Amino acid sequence: MSDAKDKLVLAMDQGTTSSRAILFDSNYAIVEQAQYEFEQHFPNSGWVEHSAIDIWQTSLDTAREAIAKAAVSPSQIASIGITNQRETSLIWDRNSGEPIHNAIVWQDRRTTDLCNKLKAEGHEPMVSSKTGLLLDPYFSATKIAWLLDNVAGARDRAERGELAFGTMDSWLLWNLTAGKSHATDATNASRTLLYNIHSGEWDEELLILFNIPRSLLPEVKDCAADFGSTDLFGDPIAVMGIAGDQHAATLGQACFEKGMLKSTYGTGCFALLNTGETAVASKNRLLTTIAYQLDGKVTYALEGSIFIAGAAVQWLRDGIGIIDSASQSGELAAQADENQQVYMIPAFTGLGAPWWDPNARGALIGLTRGTGPAEISQAALESVCYQTLDLLNAMHADWQQNAKTVLRVDGGMVASDWTMQRLADILQAPIDRPVIAETTALGAAWLAGSRAGVWPDQQGFAESWRLDKHFDPQMSEQQRNAKVAGWNDAVQRVLVD
Repeated sequence: MSDAKDKLVLAMDQGTTSSRAILFDSNYAIVEQAQYEFEQHFPNSGWVEHSAIDIWQTSLDTAREAIAKAAVSPSQIASIGITNQRETSLIWDRNSGEPIHNAIVWQDRRTTDLCNKLKAEGHEPMVSSKTGLLLDPYFSATKIAWLLDNVAGARDRAERGELAFGTMDSWLLWNLTAGKSHATDATNASRTLLYNIHSGEWDEELLILFNIPRSLLPEVKDCAADFGSTDLFGDPIAVMGIAGDQHAATLGQACFEKGMLKSTYGTGCFALLNTGETAVASKNRLLTTIAYQLDGKVTYALEGSIFIAGAAVQWLRDGIGIIDSASQSGELAAQADENQQVYMIPAFTGLGAPWWDPNARGALIGLTRGTGPAEISQAALESVCYQTLDLLNAMHADWQQNAKTVLRVDGGMVASDWTMQRLADILQAPIDRPVIAETTALGAAWLAGSRAGVWPDQQGFAESWRLDKHFDPQMSEQQRNAKVAGWNDAVQRVLVD
């Protein structure tokens, strides 16, 4: 493998429930991979935390395992790309590297009262105009404020410059480089409520509003950049790509053209519509975000965020035990009585876009004595389809240019043909599932590989995208409309705000 074009690229994919490492070859094929789940912590109702040590250790272990299984040396790996769960927030000591508290996860709702207070004071229009985001506990700023105000001595230490903040990409990078690199990329920065997506910098007015010292914050770089190098695998390997998971998936799906649309179905569901050089301000409570930043040029997107997608299937397995594995959900759903109209509103941690109701809670509606595991499984999978429809309707209302009509999908849930067919039916739109389903890791790998000069540029990468299966709508419009009307009624029953 002495030839540069034959070198491998390592993607470190740090997710909400597990950490993964995938080695790709020059043809984007997976050479080896490893994955470890880690514990979720729920200290109070609506609170979600992770051990930052667990996150680092599982990330390191999976990378080492993938390299060992592939039986390659570090010199055969051209570069590393990192992709990560976004908004999950951590503060650590700059000298010792020790976290001051567990990481507060993006799903966490503990700062709802602070967000409501800031809204009541009239700050949301200013915040949205600068960040493209809403005042919601989902984002990082109020999590940082909570840590500074609730961990003994944290604010004083932060003011003295002793502490560092980061999303999970920054935490991994810090550890990979032995504390030499405290950096992030523009996509992760754009999810903090502290970064001005128009000027491309940490915003002083926002730092003052949330009472956060600038010294906490990492340097912001392009998605493909020189982030430092690590020698934890033997010979040094450069880290050359970072993007938040949904942005990496957008890249992995080669959604480089304005109007292209992708939706990722992992723990949550996230749809991104490429709007090019224009940052479209949503009138329908979607988010305006940085899709990616390359060579100093920003490409924007409209994003809709669903908090619970695959997590609803996880609840079927771990919460109520009606399935033994995630793959069973589609098999059960296919056996459901279609005459029953059972709806699951999976608002376990509130509802995301376009509702943004952190106080809504989950519900099963339409139960009868005949309702069983098959109908509940179908309701869980259909809830993801209905929520996607809500997002796309809002996107089309905000951005009325000719968006591409095909939705490119990825994530663990898309392996189910039943779910993808039902998604096409509910959306009344075609669905494309790619050959390489691991598009989040692939996007991170493309950033690192293209930066290292061993993978092609945007055009070459886009030409390599390959279709696995296409799904066209098959359900009658009458049946589909009746089902959607039932969903809309069910949502109204759980809304609080």
